[in-house]
Order: sequence, then structure tokens, then C-alpha cells
Amino acid sequence: MRHLLHMASYSSQTNMHARNLAIVWAPNLLRSKDIEATGFNGTAAFMEVRVQSIVVEFILTHVEQLFGDAPLRGTSWPGGGWRG
Repeated sequence: MRHLLHMASYSSQTNMHARNLAIVWAPNLLRSKDIEATGFNGTAAFMEVRVQSIVVEFILTHVEQLFGDAPLRGTSWPGGGWRG
């Protein structure tokens, strides 16, 4: 989540603010076995993805409150960044 928040900090250049990142990443982060198992399509699938994106956007806009300000675990990658 902190990485996605970091990506959102470049939204003026990429237009990938928290809402857009949530729309793109929510189905992967909050994968729904119900959708996969039943083959939801149309309105039901759209509503499920909509709920997922709202949850991920909320998390992204509240990273510090939810996870605190502890540094990311891991070691520095060559060229910068972190891996956990």
C-alpha cells in the first residue's frame, strides 16, 4: 500500500491518483472467489469491483492511520526502492 501511495504522489505527471490506482489494483488486491467461481458478469461483477476499489482507495488515503509511520521492511534494491 505504501508503494501505491508513493506512486500516487506522482499523479500530477501520471494522472494515477489514489482513485485510479484503486480501480486498477483492487481486483488483484481484493480478489473475489465469488466472482471467479460463479462467473459473475455485467452488473454484479461491476458492483463487486466497485466495492473493492472503494476499499482500496480508502486504505490508500489512510495508510498512515492504518499502518502507522513505521518504515517499510526489507532491504534496498539496486537503483532505489524497497522489497519486503
